[in-house]
Amino acid sequence: MSYVNNIRMFVRVYELGSMSAAARDQRCSPAVASARIAELEKHLGVRLFNRTTRALSATEHGELFYDGANRILEAIDSAEAAVMEASQSPRGTLFVSAPLGVGRRFIAPAVPAFKAQYPEIDIRLRLSDRVIDVTGEGLDLAFHLGPLGDSDLKIRVIADCPRILCAAPDYIARRGMPEDGQALVDEGHDCLNLRFPGAKEFQWTLQTQRGPRKFEIRGPFESDDGDVLTGWALAGAGIVLKPVFEVAEHLRSGALVPVAVATPPLPTQLASLAPSRKFRDPKVRLFADFITTHCKEALASLHSGHDLRPE
Repeated sequence: MSYVNNIRMFVRVYELGSMSAAARDQRCSPAVASARIAELEKHLGVRLFNRTTRALSATEHGELFYDGANRILEAIDSAEAAVMEASQSPRGTLFVSAPLGVGRRFIAPAVPAFKAQYPEIDIRLRLSDRVIDVTGEGLDLAFHLGPLGDSDLKIRVIADCPRILCAAPDYIARRGMPEDGQALVDEGHDCLNLRFPGAKEFQWTLQTQRGPRKFEIRGPFESDDGDVLTGWALAGAGIVLKPVFEVAEHLRSGALVPVAVATPPLPTQLASLAPSRKFRDPKVRLFADFITTHCKEALASLHSGHDLRPE
């Protein structure tokens, strides 16, 4: 098995272009990663990587070895998946990511029930609102809230999620009630932005009588944590654009009120994403199916027939 582990390490070093990144991906130290590559090179009798203090690149032999190594791993993973599926006893560890709001409200609460049903599967859940590189970070499964672009990943749409613009009554009393997206711009309203390193200038796409339109909004605060934005909105700091499920309790209590209702935000999509090779693993499919069912039920209960006006 050590030879297989060495091949797996080689593939991740090749794909990530970094020994330290591959070590993090494989949950070991850079020293262990380097030792595995050295052992593989010794076995093959060739150098697989050119190493300098600033860069690492595959040699000609490394380029040749990569395609074959990838096929070896795919065959092993497929064989293991077939055995686990036939034995009906999936086991192992899943590395999963989700946005903060989705993870805290839907994914994390469902994990204990999944573990009770499949006791030999362990879950490592990472929550972040930043854009995740599913393949580059070695994840088995990721949940994504937002537009879905072209991808080599296996994508399964879970649900459309309505969104809303809202603010605290204190903010409205101080700054006035904007009727639509244009008023947000013309009246210089404080808009709370979800932003992370590398994000572009922010725009809100709202539905107008002539179709979707982008409005360039401004505001004094921004964060890479969506729940921080909700907290600022509750404190009267500005207007926030949120999925309804994240602010439903505050809308019902009256702590937040809808604004710019003439131009509502477009809904967004909640989906699961997995590398195609990973999705053949029964435990990945089981967890994806389990969470999909849980999310659909929770969202249906929240959105169907519920009055979000203050009680």
